[in-house]
Amino acid sequence: MAKRLYVGNLSYGTNQQALQDLFSQAGSVTSATIITDKMTGRSKGFGFVEMSTDEEAEKAIGMFNGKEVDGRKLTVNEAKPMEARGERSERNRW
Repeated sequence: MAKRLYVGNLSYGTNQQALQDLFSQAGSVTSATIITDKMTGRSKGFGFVEMSTDEEAEKAIGMFNGKEVDGRKLTVNEAKPMEARGERSERNRW
């Protein structure tokens, strides 16, 4: 079963292909996504990688957590499910 990993502290110049290529060293990558700002389209410095098996995901965590890539130490761990956000009041909307 595939396992989704959180990858933090990415260089802002890292693209999805580079992220996929990096993690393919640990095994088969099902998907790689860089999270971007909706307004500017620029990277937010983190993303998600889905590995095809739990074993490959554990291997990727061991290989890349704390590893320096493009001058930044990566944070790699199992992604947590996204929490539901509460409703924002009209006063806080822009």
